[in-house]
Amino acid sequence: MRIGVLASNPDLYSNQRIMEAGAERGHRMTFLNIRQCYMKLDSAEPEVHYRDGRILNNLDAVIPRIRPSQTFYGCALTRHFESMGVYALNGSQAISQSRDKLYSLQLLQEGGLNIPISGFANSPMDTNELIDMVGGAPLIVKLLEGTQGRGVVLAETRKAAESVINAFKSLKVNLLVQEFIREAQGKDLRLFVVDGKVFAAIQREAAPGEFRANIHQGGTASIVKVLPEERKLAIKAAKVLGLKVAGVDIIRSKKGPLLLEVNSSPGLEGIESATRKDVAGSMIMAIEKALKWRPAIATGDSLPPEVSD
Repeated sequence: MRIGVLASNPDLYSNQRIMEAGAERGHRMTFLNIRQCYMKLDSAEPEVHYRDGRILNNLDAVIPRIRPSQTFYGCALTRHFESMGVYALNGSQAISQSRDKLYSLQLLQEGGLNIPISGFANSPMDTNELIDMVGGAPLIVKLLEGTQGRGVVLAETRKAAESVINAFKSLKVNLLVQEFIREAQGKDLRLFVVDGKVFAAIQREAAPGEFRANIHQGGTASIVKVLPEERKLAIKAAKVLGLKVAGVDIIRSKKGPLLLEVNSSPGLEGIESATRKDVAGSMIMAIEKALKWRPAIATGDSLPPEVSD
């Protein structure tokens, strides 16, 4: 098959691994810089062009790896490929709604999934009520557009919470206020869901003096035993948001597992290094399954089983 990786940085570990995994399974892989693609809208003959002169109308599938700053254009490009009959491993609508932290939480809540108590308001006049809504300080303040732990602040006192919330609001940015789960002790779980199954899982632990467990913020990764309710929660979260591939972040609390976030372009380095699993390969195999592709010479390969306890 001809598979395009829609991304920004060809040197990123995740993108390199996906390209390698596809090539190893006999596919023609092409890295496509999102910024260098442009679209022709024509009901008779729609096209995607690349700046080197190619017309990208012969792809069988694309793997969108869209960074937050390129969500609008990246999703528009993915949507255009979909309209041309090209299979997208994660669809444009699923990516769009997963990128909106507020909307995704609303969808997860509607789906009956457990999330941390969260508050959202537009006016600085609602600051005190927002703080009370999530149980007071300490609490978490999150920018809706943040990612990889950026734009996330722990306010340890009520006065600090008021200052942070009002400072963000003065910048005209949208934010969530969320309860702080103290018993998690700076740890969370990243469950990598591929095609409705948990393929790999790690526990991420925050660096000393840090509360964010993200690998990009200095957190460390280790293999973890996934509980049945955690696996079920991750699978349902990906399904609710319509994602074939998702990095589902879960935190363990006194109330049971809580969904923190669902990432439509999860990084591969931390989870592949810790688990030694071929996560990139599982993504390619999900495309093969969706398009009913079979190699010229049967290999007996099939999508790997979900992670065991």
